[in-house]
Amino acid sequence: MRCLISAGPTREWIDPVRFISNPSSGKMGYALAKAAKDLKMEVSLISGPVNLPNPQGVHLVRIETALEMQEAMESHFAENDLIIMCAAVCDHRPSVRYDMKLPKDEFPDRIIFKRNPDILKILGSKKKRNQVLVGFAAETADILNSAQNKLKAKNLDWIVANDVSKNDIGFSSDINEVTLISADGLQKQIPSNKKAKIAKEILDSIYPTCLEKVH
Repeated sequence: MRCLISAGPTREWIDPVRFISNPSSGKMGYALAKAAKDLKMEVSLISGPVNLPNPQGVHLVRIETALEMQEAMESHFAENDLIIMCAAVCDHRPSVRYDMKLPKDEFPDRIIFKRNPDILKILGSKKKRNQVLVGFAAETADILNSAQNKLKAKNLDWIVANDVSKNDIGFSSDINEVTLISADGLQKQIPSNKKAKIAKEILDSIYPTCLEKVH
C-alpha cells in the first residue's frame, strides 16, 4: 500500500527576506509518516520548511510555498492509495513578490493578497473509488461542525479535527488531542498524548477503510 502525506507549514514570500507563514512544526505529519512506515506502507512525504530530521525509509520532497505544495501533491496523488493532507497550508499569498529586499521606509503599509488553491478540495475532486483521502481541520471554535462541513465539501473519507486554541497542544507542541470523523458519521475522540501515539491511533483507525477500498 502506498501512502502520501503532507506536513509542516508553507511560506509565502513578500521579498527575499520576509514571508508570511504559520506556527506548524510538521511534527504531526512526520509522526504520521513514521506510523505509516511501521504499517509497512511505501511512504512519500511532502514537507514544508521544518526543523526535523529526515524520516528513515520515506521518500521526502521538500517544498516552501502553497503552489509548490499543490504541484507536489497533485503529481504524486494518482499513484497513492492513502493520502493524508496534514500540512498547514497558507490560505493566501502576497499578490506581488519583490525580487529585492524592500528597505523599511519603502515597505508598503498595505499588502494585497491572493487566495491560494484549496489543495485538499482539488484532491477530493480527483479521488478515485479505491483511494482514501484524509484531511485535517485546525480550528479554534465550533470544532466538530467545522470539521464535518469540510469533510463533506471536500469529498473526504476521514477528517481529523484539531483544536488549535489551546497553548499546550497542537502547533509546535509534542502533544496533541484530536477527534477523528469518518464520512459514515463515526466519531472517535483521541485524548491528549504524544503526537507519535496520536499518529499511530489515527493510522490504526483508518487502516481497515484502506484495506476495504484498496483491495
